[in-house]
Amino acid sequence: MRIITPTAVLRDWRLADATVLAQYADNPRVAACMRDGFPSPYTLENAIEFISFATTQSRQLLLAIEVDGEAVGGIGVSPLDDVYARTGEIGYWLGEPWWGRGIVTDAVRAVVPIAFSEMGLVRLEAGVFSNNPASMQVLEHTGFVREAVHRRAITKHGQLLDEVIYARLNPDSCRAPGRPSDPTRERDPGMR
Repeated sequence: MRIITPTAVLRDWRLADATVLAQYADNPRVAACMRDGFPSPYTLENAIEFISFATTQSRQLLLAIEVDGEAVGGIGVSPLDDVYARTGEIGYWLGEPWWGRGIVTDAVRAVVPIAFSEMGLVRLEAGVFSNNPASMQVLEHTGFVREAVHRRAITKHGQLLDEVIYARLNPDSCRAPGRPSDPTRERDPGMR
């Protein structure tokens, strides 16, 4: 997949990205805003392992954010399962030299329609650490709505943080739950 945004190219990961991925991901300021599954320090071996995963699985959408020919970050959508099967979680990160340029905002704008149309999702959500207002701004600028604050739900580097939950609904699926799609259809007598 290849998507051109005003500020970057979103594309599939390649093994050739491993060195630059390790370089930009190995930043404590990046890792501080990520779940603990994001390694810190981030080694070349971590980069190779991630790229191998990203290029062999098909359930998730995992793309590199390329600027000036280098993979300087990543964006992904992971479908949830069980009763949340129509919900996906969106996540992203960007190397520090590119912060504040609207790159992630453009990436989220580009990925959301794909998640809805090609992945069949009804809802996208993101959990943001309360000490990361820049990520909250990205979501707010791309149509996500702040739904909840899970108080003291995160422990990162020994510090308790709130998790702020944002969500965006697929506009094509926003009819009221339980209502027939055809209002002229007769109601089943067994329904209340």
